[in-house]
Amino acid sequence: MTAEADSTPQRRRLHPAVAPLLVGAAAVTAAAMVHFVDPNEPGHYPTCPWLMVTGTFCPGCGTMRCIHALTNLDIVGALQMNVLTVAMLPILAVSYFAWLYRSFRPPRRQLGMAHPFWLWLLLVVILAFWLLRNLPFAAFLAPG
Repeated sequence: MTAEADSTPQRRRLHPAVAPLLVGAAAVTAAAMVHFVDPNEPGHYPTCPWLMVTGTFCPGCGTMRCIHALTNLDIVGALQMNVLTVAMLPILAVSYFAWLYRSFRPPRRQLGMAHPFWLWLLLVVILAFWLLRNLPFAAFLAPG
């Protein structure tokens, strides 16, 4: 061993659960902020840049108001703001808790990536939702 290798301190590795716990804390903090600072009142949050430039709704338009409604236990109001967010929350929750569980109890074998079919399906659903919510016959998908 060289003297240089001995003089550098070893970097300590963080526990694998640090990342999911930080993401969970950030999500809870963001939900609490949206709960207490009402996005329905003008001036609290910036306008969606896509909406401001194009005048059409992006797939995320209404998400903050949806989360605000959900934190106030208003399911119908949340569905009126962004139905895709409400539909995706259970999937995100299950994925998050699986990630957290695996960080404490790593699997015996290496887990693979999601099958490309599911990623393409997610992309198609998001793009279809984006298109439909801006068409006149599907105006019920628009926020509000």
